[in-house]
Amino acid sequence: MQTRNTGSSWPNPHSFYIPVRVMALDQASFNGDNPTQPFTSFLVVITRGSEVIELDGERIRLSGGHILCSDSSVDIRLPRSHKLQGVWIEYAAISGNIRTFSPLNHRQPVRSCPPHVSTMAVQLLSGWNQPEQRKPFALQALFTELLSELYDSSAEDAEPPSQWIDRVLQYIESHYNEDLTREQAAGLAGITPEHFSRSFRKFTGQTFNQYITLLRIRKAQQRILTGAPNLSTLALEIGYSEGTYLSRKFKQVVGISPSAYHRKSKSVVSLNFNHTASLHALEVVPRLGVYSAWMESLQPVPSRKKLLDEGISSSGLYERLSSARPDVIISYSLPDKSKQLLSVAPVIEIPFMQMDWREQFRLIAEVTGRQPQAEAWLSLYDWHCYQANQLLDRRIGDRGTALVLELGAEAAYCFSSSYGRGTQILYHDLGFRPPLGLIAEGLLDKGYLEIAFHNIARYPADHIFITSSREAAEALEPLQSLLHPVHQHHTDDSPGGRIYFLNQPCMFYGFDPLSSEAQLKVLVQALTS
Repeated sequence: MQTRNTGSSWPNPHSFYIPVRVMALDQASFNGDNPTQPFTSFLVVITRGSEVIELDGERIRLSGGHILCSDSSVDIRLPRSHKLQGVWIEYAAISGNIRTFSPLNHRQPVRSCPPHVSTMAVQLLSGWNQPEQRKPFALQALFTELLSELYDSSAEDAEPPSQWIDRVLQYIESHYNEDLTREQAAGLAGITPEHFSRSFRKFTGQTFNQYITLLRIRKAQQRILTGAPNLSTLALEIGYSEGTYLSRKFKQVVGISPSAYHRKSKSVVSLNFNHTASLHALEVVPRLGVYSAWMESLQPVPSRKKLLDEGISSSGLYERLSSARPDVIISYSLPDKSKQLLSVAPVIEIPFMQMDWREQFRLIAEVTGRQPQAEAWLSLYDWHCYQANQLLDRRIGDRGTALVLELGAEAAYCFSSSYGRGTQILYHDLGFRPPLGLIAEGLLDKGYLEIAFHNIARYPADHIFITSSREAAEALEPLQSLLHPVHQHHTDDSPGGRIYFLNQPCMFYGFDPLSSEAQLKVLVQALTS
């Protein structure tokens, strides 16, 4: 039977890279000529020294930790007495095509390389000079590993983890309860699995599998804190096949079983002053919390218990929270911070503008096991609202429209009930309505609108509340002349068209039980004075 070579008919899609010559850099003889052979790529790994060379007529400095790689068309010239030490490697790139190039040669020819690559190059040189001490194929394997490591590092240079880590973490967040693999994540990042593992661990401090496990357990803790199903159902929800396996993993991460975690009294950290106020209304003192100036005016807070607003974005936040060792962290939705705090504790993220202060209060009560206290507090607050409405019925009758303004340097801001500033009380508890013009411009969807001072007259309201101090309002000369024309349509004996200077901006900034209770008293007093 006869056979024939079909290589010319069937192109080979694979490429192979074979070392042709390996030598110490100080032994290479240049004489102004390129020492490489046709169709051969070369790689120079600089281990020590520093020198200026010529590369295609351009002067470039090479130093220890650099690599130089290119194909045979490059013109490289080194000084005859150069001080560089390193390894010169020539290799052939072979494929079914007429000519191929190493993947390393498609980028800048000079760049830095990881230290272990230099070590591998020295090992390759040693084995090349002592072939009898090497097993068959050992040099080929070492060379292939060296190229692979260099390719991975070039991928890192092309797209550092900061450019793909968020994409990968977001994918994990959406698919953590599925069978995720390192290879899938590496494919999403566009890099090799080995390079992905090194970069992922460097960025997150955990291996890929450790991160998946921790994320699943944090999700389980969140569900336990907010009314989880039975253990078997919870296991399926977070990606485990059975409850006993979840229980074992839970104890490894948290230190106690799911049932013990559910029963224990939780230590809490609050990253927003609204949530800190909710905790205090429940008679729960957070281990660490953000406090508003108004809350501190009621009762001073020890510095060891206090987080500043600006501290939330500081580099020291992680260390402070880690040392506090909380069982749960409560915050408005902060996706980036939640990922950073994953190793500290589960984060209960409360969606901003999607839950009113009562719903937030009840959720925090559920997390801390204080639901009866929350309902008792809300019942008392509702009684205060009932009494306030009885008084307002007698004093002003129909509520009409109301507008809350917060003064800025060049404009005023008005708010919907989802943004607080007392509007949650005026529009929900006391029966006032926002001006129709503001509703038409999207106030309810946006939460707040910015109004130029000269446009305030376009939004007439029966009652205008200014949370800033009277002095601040009077200092803005355009304001007084613009507010009064708003209500020129009222008769002299009309009960509407009134302006109230509340003079307590810090209190009205709160959107929580304690602030709402205080705001209710101030608003009713202003309306009936």
